Amino acid sequence: MKYSLIASFAALALAAALPAAAQRFPPPLYPSTEPARTCESLTDVELADATVESATLETAGPAGPPYCQATVAATHPPANDRITIWVALPTQSWNGRFLGTGGGGFSGGSPRPLPAAVREGFAAAATDTGHEGASGSFALGADGALDWMLIRDNAYLGIHAMTRVGKELTASFYDRQPKYSYFRGCSTGGRQGLMQVQRYPDDYDGVLSGAPAINWDRLHVAQMWGQLVLLEAGHFVRPCAFRLAQARAVEACDLQDGVADGVIPEPRQCPFDPAELLGADSGDCGPITEADIAVLRKIHEGPRRHDGSFLWYGLARGTDFLPLNQTAGDPIDGAPMRITLDWFRYFLARDPDFDWAGLTQASYEQYWDQSVEEFGRVFGTDRTDLSGFRDSDGKAIVWHGWNDPLIYAQGTVDWFEGVENRMDDTGDFLRLFMAPGARHCRDMPGITPENPFAALVRWVEDGVPPDTLYAARRNDDGEVLQSRPICRYPKSAVYSGDGDPGDAASFECREEVAPLPP
Repeated sequence: MKYSLIASFAALALAAALPAAAQRFPPPLYPSTEPARTCESLTDVELADATVESATLETAGPAGPPYCQATVAATHPPANDRITIWVALPTQSWNGRFLGTGGGGFSGGSPRPLPAAVREGFAAAATDTGHEGASGSFALGADGALDWMLIRDNAYLGIHAMTRVGKELTASFYDRQPKYSYFRGCSTGGRQGLMQVQRYPDDYDGVLSGAPAINWDRLHVAQMWGQLVLLEAGHFVRPCAFRLAQARAVEACDLQDGVADGVIPEPRQCPFDPAELLGADSGDCGPITEADIAVLRKIHEGPRRHDGSFLWYGLARGTDFLPLNQTAGDPIDGAPMRITLDWFRYFLARDPDFDWAGLTQASYEQYWDQSVEEFGRVFGTDRTDLSGFRDSDGKAIVWHGWNDPLIYAQGTVDWFEGVENRMDDTGDFLRLFMAPGARHCRDMPGITPENPFAALVRWVEDGVPPDTLYAARRNDDGEVLQSRPICRYPKSAVYSGDGDPGDAASFECREEVAPLPP
């Protein structure tokens, strides 16, 4: 592939959601933020089931502020697990807040986001959730059995341990508790944040969750659906045919919002049928055939059982087929994404040499049921009773790109609507924003959210809930070239008919997008 899927999964949702005039970093909450002890003395701090192994002075970038980074080893007796936690504590200009950060794919996280958090004034923490690297191989022990301790660490225990340790060291370093605690992450990080909301509702005052992988037990199996369709059809659609199908869907539904900008505002309302491509020239791949169309339709439809009953959602119209449905080689063959393969290899088949090409419709359904039964309660982050988080006065902003090619956005919508159906006051503590045209996390074309985290801080600390998130496309000098509101779900931004279509002020939020021209 031309871009790294692993990097895309690991991308964090650090960009925000208020106009450029808004203050980018939250102001200090305490009149004095000087440390109450030296960095090196943190190794003397006693923590429950954790040990501070080192504490060293670092600098947040070439001209960045100094900070103390503590490395902590945590465990869950009597298990012999080891969770590495990194805590970054500004030695000057601490803003009085704690920030937890997440990971991507099977990686629980790393210290890489910490310098950026320090530059914003936060005391911050990250963790590997018990294993190094991005492979899913940690799940399988040397004896060929699942290592349930490491699985639980990765699913939820590691982030909770990070939060506990991070807050304790913050309080010890400054001799005062952080006034507010936040979590932000995307993809796996988005799932981790919402897992905190569901299992540990008192850990954070505010959570920013982007493209959350909340349906972990289903989405990984669903990510193999397109490859199974290709196998079962005995017809591997070439990449240029996939690209043509995506482009034609965008052309067909681009004007839903009244503006030709190469973006479908609400893919569920796009009526494009791949059958319209029959005979169309796809360049090097030649004309689109009936066999191509059959595959395209099934990928859009999503995973189904042999009797046609629903398993999961399919690829949204106008979304890139290739990340999960890649084909390559001569003769052409399928090429599943590595994270998807790891789920089958280490969690389901428990065989590092698992050959995905041996999948059939019948075995796929068996793996689906196994995944849901064995891992739904551990990794699944789709609980709809959030009364604990609500009662702790927590606030959460969830956002997802409608055209995410890795974690299909309809899964997030399904969960959110489940929360709304269960809790009448959902909007008081949880709001969802669907970004038109956006791919996975920061992998977006054109207009991107500017600072959703700032909107979260404003909601938590000032009591101002967001109805829109500001988004913009800028040039290299930072000048806004185009802006657009991202509306609170279920609404979408539609051009009002007046004013500059490149200005956010010219759009309105509506539940029904504008009808397409005849």
